[in-house]
Amino acid sequence: MGLNLEQKQAVVAEVSAQVKLAQAIVVAEYRGLEVKEMTDLRKKARTSGVYLRVLKNTLVRRAVADTPFAGLTDKMVGPLAYGICSDPVKVAKVLHDFAKGNDKFVIKAGAMANLVMSPKDVASLASMPSREELLSKLMGTMQAPIAKFVRTLNEVPGKFVRTVAAVRDQKEKQAA
Repeated sequence: MGLNLEQKQAVVAEVSAQVKLAQAIVVAEYRGLEVKEMTDLRKKARTSGVYLRVLKNTLVRRAVADTPFAGLTDKMVGPLAYGICSDPVKVAKVLHDFAKGNDKFVIKAGAMANLVMSPKDVASLASMPSREELLSKLMGTMQAPIAKFVRTLNEVPGKFVRTVAAVRDQKEKQAA
């Protein structure tokens, strides 16, 4: 059963709101995929914070019109699932990892602001470390010199205490 005009407008408005917050959109064909497999993908997407929906291409074309993702409209052909997220690596990882396990789920294209990506580009994006990993590496790199400086400062009084203890032990041996 088709959607009436109000329902279509609601879908376009919902997708438009997601697109406004998005950094990336990944489009994948799901032809021949079983319901159980699609449900598993939806669970993975939900836990990762990825907005995943199977939508009519005409509705998505309207939602991405006049946005930086408008170049993706040429790739919107056939039965497609749309992954939209504010973290480009997350959406690429979720859909790429699922596509590796299911040969019926094929990534068709992806898009970042004013850039349309091929399936190979989406795979490269999926292999990048996540935002959290990059931030932790950055913090570790920034913290290393400070930690070394603190250890160096702590070593000066430590050496002094060890020297005094050695002198004390030596005097106790001489007194005995």
